Amino acid sequence: MAAVTKNHDYHIVTPSPWPIVASVSLFVLAIGAILWMHEIAPPWIFAIGAIGVLYTMYAWWSDVIKEGHAGDHTPVVQMHMRYGMMLFIASEVMFFVAWFWAYFDGFFAFNDAIQYARTEYTGGHWPPAGTELFNPWHLPLFNTIILLTSGTTVTWAHHALLHNDRRGLKIGLALTVALGVLFTIVQGIEYSHAGFTFAGNYYGATFFMATGFHGFHVIIGTIFLAVCLIRAIGGDMSPKHHLGFEFAAWYWHFVDVVWIFLFASIYIWGSWGVATH
Repeated sequence: MAAVTKNHDYHIVTPSPWPIVASVSLFVLAIGAILWMHEIAPPWIFAIGAIGVLYTMYAWWSDVIKEGHAGDHTPVVQMHMRYGMMLFIASEVMFFVAWFWAYFDGFFAFNDAIQYARTEYTGGHWPPAGTELFNPWHLPLFNTIILLTSGTTVTWAHHALLHNDRRGLKIGLALTVALGVLFTIVQGIEYSHAGFTFAGNYYGATFFMATGFHGFHVIIGTIFLAVCLIRAIGGDMSPKHHLGFEFAAWYWHFVDVVWIFLFASIYIWGSWGVATH
């Protein structure tokens, strides 16, 4: 039988175990987390699921990198990968819209006559009476400067790669990763001084959900860029083929923009726009 000749630019993915492994691992992780939070089972079920998810991420993305090295990522395939990353970031935008919506619903409708229970809870005041807010011009401003600076360093690294400046690429990525770690540390310090809690507090719940999930995205982005740094040190990526780093940079800029909206609306506007009857 004659061998089949490929006469198109598309990449036909070879059979892979990772989709089913990822699904099973996520299921175990979710069930384990629920059982752990309800104190029905110890945390080891959750840990098994988490380890499975992390290993699947490593193995699956390693396969994608190998496909790129094998020449499977043709210009057409790269274009569609970019479309996929754009759609992923768009879905993340809508994810954050939900948290902003929850916060502003409380901000603008803290004494809604229809939702009388909310008025009783907030005391006709937003944030609820007795809530001690963060000063936006201390740690929140410092973290804003950190993230904006990291946006410039990742852009520098991308520019260096396009000009085949390997040293500039490594320095720019290393600085970006370091700034990402610093942001997480500063946010942890900020949370330790919070004058409100997550549980039983409408303002605290919306605040921690919005800023906490952003912090989680910073951690993901930092890991994403750290992997790119490891690959750069190993001599991987070229000026014409660096989709992984390009997507990491897109993701990091998305994280930066979300933080600007968080800082402006929740920290600054929230502290200036304290509302009462």
